[in-house]
Amino acid sequence: MQKQTIGFIGLGVMGKSMARNIMKAGYPLIGYTRTKEKAQDLIEEGMQWGDTVEAVARGAQIIITMVGFPTDVEEVYLGDHGLVNTAKKGTYLIDMTTSSPKLAKKLYKAGQEKGIHVLDAPVSGGDIGARNGALAIMVGGAQEDYEVLSPLLHTLGSNIIYQGTAGAGQHTKLCNQIAIAGNMIGVCESLVYAKRAGLDPENVLKSISGGAAGSFSLTNLAPRILQGDYEPGFYIKHFIKDLKIVLDETEALGLDFPGVSLAKSLYEELAEEGLGDSGTQALYKYWK
Repeated sequence: MQKQTIGFIGLGVMGKSMARNIMKAGYPLIGYTRTKEKAQDLIEEGMQWGDTVEAVARGAQIIITMVGFPTDVEEVYLGDHGLVNTAKKGTYLIDMTTSSPKLAKKLYKAGQEKGIHVLDAPVSGGDIGARNGALAIMVGGAQEDYEVLSPLLHTLGSNIIYQGTAGAGQHTKLCNQIAIAGNMIGVCESLVYAKRAGLDPENVLKSISGGAAGSFSLTNLAPRILQGDYEPGFYIKHFIKDLKIVLDETEALGLDFPGVSLAKSLYEELAEEGLGDSGTQALYKYWK
């Protein structure tokens, strides 16, 4: 039996690799991103191009979105020609953008009113996880919808966990970003210290990556720092967005997180210096 057509909106650093993995799994794919030229390689590999969000909505039974900011999510879903207003009844919509839990609940409710299934399913793993189909995927929404979509999600990730009702996926992703924020500071300070102390940083990494200090950032991003590679697996500008959402949510919960506030301020300094489109590992430049 032919697999359902999948729509994909947002073909950036991660979205492009995710879309490619969906096609490799044998799903017909229709895609849209703001700049068509950025999707040309996918079109040549067999992806159908949708000229608008509405065109994707008309052509797909399941639609994934991976866009930049909550304002983008709201426009793609709730605009006059957005998915909720143009998708067919019974369509499944999966927002994999890191966005606001409050917005995720709003989208879920709007979908319910139109007979459309909406999940929030943000991801972690960066460009490496996206390329390898090894993302961590954190899912919020109706459990029966998650079960229907589980085979598709397994083409994108290796650690896929249903977290609860609408918004739970986004809350879980914020937990992830909180942990990363402090860890990236530690990774960068560790490398700065190693150099100042006259050590060989590559040898230091060999010693500490497999011990208690081990982390994704230490294993995958610290070597990029040593190579002077600050290309984005995840943009600084998007991480600042995520940390702002964290602080909005912590305020609502009556929490004070000085670690997140510090990380946000450091990244904002780099963004002011024109590094917003660099990868999060460019935090190292703060000490340079």
